This record gives sequence, structure tokens and C-alpha cells, in this order.
Amino acid sequence: MEEYLVPTGYGEDEFTEKKSRFIGRVWLVETEEEALEKIQQMKKQHYDATHNCWAYIIRDGAVRFSDDGEPGGTAGMPMLQVLQREGLYNVVCVVTRYFGGILLGAGGLVRAYTKGAKIAVDAAGKSMKRVWTVLYVPCPYSFYERVKLDVAAFGGIIRDTQFAAEVELEVLMPQAQVQPFLDRLTDMSAATVEGMETGQEYRAFPIDKE
Repeated sequence: MEEYLVPTGYGEDEFTEKKSRFIGRVWLVETEEEALEKIQQMKKQHYDATHNCWAYIIRDGAVRFSDDGEPGGTAGMPMLQVLQREGLYNVVCVVTRYFGGILLGAGGLVRAYTKGAKIAVDAAGKSMKRVWTVLYVPCPYSFYERVKLDVAAFGGIIRDTQFAAEVELEVLMPQAQVQPFLDRLTDMSAATVEGMETGQEYRAFPIDKE
């Protein structure tokens, strides 16, 4: 099963450029039908907008975009390029524009729609969909902070923490990093801290922004 990035969830942000209002939105979708449904929702919600430009990328499926009346190449394609640069799949982005009376020119439009897509992606966040190995890692309180740092260093995520006689962590770790991480725990703690594999999950979890 391959690993790839998807939006963590719904993201929305907006800005004003020379009196034109731009509203960027991003959703996680699984199919082209879902993507088209979100686009239609925005067209109905913002029926009075000057433009509702869009782009989407479906994993192993369609990649499409629309300038929705803006000059060719100034809206949909720049938005699509943002999604591609961010490495996202199963994503749809709509940038709504309310014209403010001042022309932006082709370059200005490209910059504005690029910004509209980027701020929406940033608002949504990114998650990595991959096979994660679930680890149970009990550790003395004295090692807790060091274990947290090592989890992050190996690309893992702490999903749950229980504070009892010792700290009990449920850690999600990329498959390829499991053994190096477990070896690191053993070396770092002189075998005081050891992790145990409890299962695997193929799903998306948020990752830190780069």
C-alpha cells in the first residue's frame, strides 16, 4: 500500500487584493463525484460571486481545473500547481472571487489565485496516508521527554498517553522506521525502555508542517 499526502480536513481562508475579495477553500474527497459536488455547493452558495475557480486531484483518477471565466491560465492552473507542489491527492480547491472594480492583470490574477489556494491548503493541514505500525511504549517518567523527541525524530506520532505508575504511550510509526526506533530506545535507555508492536493501520494522520 502506497503512502501519499491528503488534506487533514476542511480549510478556509481569505484575503483582499485591490478591493477584490478572494476566498480559498480546500476539502478532502475520495472521488471525482465528491469533488464536483463541493464545486457545485460553492457555486450555489456564492451565486453572486464574479468567479468560482477550482482544481482537483483524485488519486488514481481525474486531475481537472477551471478558470470559470477568468482569462485562460490565470486561475485554475495556478491553483492546480499549488496542490501538486504540496504533494496532495484526493483534494479539491475552490477559490471564490468578488471583483472589487480594479483589474489585477494576468500576473496579478496568477499570484492571487496561487495565494488563495495556498492559504486554503495551509488552513486544511496535511496528513500522510500510509501503513503505520502501532507500538506500545511504557517508560519511566525520567525518560518521557527523551522518548517524545525520539518519536518525532523517527517520523512517528504519539496517539495516546497514559500517566500511571509509569508513562504509557501509544505510538504510530512508519513501517520502515519501526526497528531503528526500537533500537534507539534500547540504546538510549540501556534497555530500560522497550516498545512492543500491537498492530498496523492504513490511514491518514496529520503531519507537522514543514
